[in-house]
Amino acid sequence: MGQVVLVTGVSRYIGGVLARRLAADPSVDKVIGVDVIPPPRDLGAAEFVRADIRNPMIGKVIAQGDVDTVVHANVIATPTFAGGRTPQKEINVIGTMQLLAACQKASTVKRLVVKSTAAVYGSTPRDPAMFTEEMTAKRLPSSGFGKDSIEVEGYVRGFARRRPDAEILTLRFANIIGPRIRTSITDYFNLPVIPIPFGYDARLQFFHEDDAIAALARGVTGTSTGVVNLAGDGVLTVMQAAAIARRPFVVVPMAAAGPLGSLGKRFGLVDFSPDQMSFLAYGRGMDTTVMRERFGFNPSFSTRAAFEDFARTLSPIVPSFDAMSGAVGGVAGVAQQVLGRATGGRL
Repeated sequence: MGQVVLVTGVSRYIGGVLARRLAADPSVDKVIGVDVIPPPRDLGAAEFVRADIRNPMIGKVIAQGDVDTVVHANVIATPTFAGGRTPQKEINVIGTMQLLAACQKASTVKRLVVKSTAAVYGSTPRDPAMFTEEMTAKRLPSSGFGKDSIEVEGYVRGFARRRPDAEILTLRFANIIGPRIRTSITDYFNLPVIPIPFGYDARLQFFHEDDAIAALARGVTGTSTGVVNLAGDGVLTVMQAAAIARRPFVVVPMAAAGPLGSLGKRFGLVDFSPDQMSFLAYGRGMDTTVMRERFGFNPSFSTRAAFEDFARTLSPIVPSFDAMSGAVGGVAGVAQQVLGRATGGRL
């Protein structure tokens, strides 16, 4: 008998494509995809069940399906995709608690694969050049996706203590990027003018969407356990990425990063938490030795190639002089207001 796999979050790109891929795998007997809304993409031979992981009813789905492998791919990175920060946190934190409680009760569940993120390491000027899986954040993320993900991983460790018989694999992805997926980082590099904190040019790592799906599929059908960092080879700086994306940039004071993020959110352009803005200032690097040597995965795309594949989908920005002046002036105006408040008007 092959595996019976339950995948959460199939209404979004990664979860939906993963469910379809697993359903086509001959080593997998059945795939059940769950989400609160029907997926916009064809799941192939996978069965869709409308279910909310925040509801204890998810336990019945697991029990009735004789599920032996659970893929938790429903930790949402961007609040606008969940309807706001409050539902985002409910889905990420409360949903994880309910899902793991259901897995704990189900004796059939023998393997859990969790889609986590490099955001658990935070971003500060005191960070190491490369984080290994044993390291922790120098300063814990205080809001948003990073904070949620730390709580999620905490619940997963609690589950591991209560179910020592279960195999648990936590995959910490660098920013996933590509031509089809939409995230806060793709929104950022799609802005007509990219604000970059003054005096900084952060190092970034990316992971291509195709590699992310392949890595999750390997995690499901393989036997690896523990925590694994996943990132493409090499790094890009923010300014290098802006050049590849053919976007002009303007430098702004670090103190203006938060208000600029709020301004972008208000106009529906980009949704960035303060922690994500720190990421654009200080960057982050992950050591991927475990990914290659223990997990046995070699990405098809380097960090640069992954970003270039995403950038090919962007329309070049060739604004008029007046339009460019207006965009830069708007960003500079916000920065000046922030500095004015910080200095009591003495600029």
